[in-house]
Amino acid sequence: MIKYILKCENKHEFESWFSDSGEFDKLDNKNLLECIYCSSKKISKSIMAPMISIEKRKFNLPKIDKIMMEEKTKLTKLRNYIEKNFEYVGKDFSKKVREIYYDKKNNKSIYGTTTDQERQDLEEEGIDLMSVPWLDKEN
Repeated sequence: MIKYILKCENKHEFESWFSDSGEFDKLDNKNLLECIYCSSKKISKSIMAPMISIEKRKFNLPKIDKIMMEEKTKLTKLRNYIEKNFEYVGKDFSKKVREIYYDKKNNKSIYGTTTDQERQDLEEEGIDLMSVPWLDKEN
């Protein structure tokens, strides 16, 4: 079985199942397909992503779960280290990091959040930042 997203000449979209990829062409050539909304007989296949089935034996799920748990543990340790050793400045991060950067005597370690635009502006000023995946503690 194969599922196609179909579109009529009036741009209505709908799904339909076929026994194989050639069945659509056979039914279309015999003018047996029609739009479920307007009964138009001019039907075409829309662009769609194929569904790929993967054999279960190719994935070792327990191994993947173990790797994910190890990575989660590393990220949790990193978060704990940052929270313990850096000052949280929240949304004021871009302002505070500029103060520290331009005051060469200040070597305070901070963390917080920025928007993409703020991050880009800081980068253009030569201020190098590091993004850390912030793992939710309740996750």
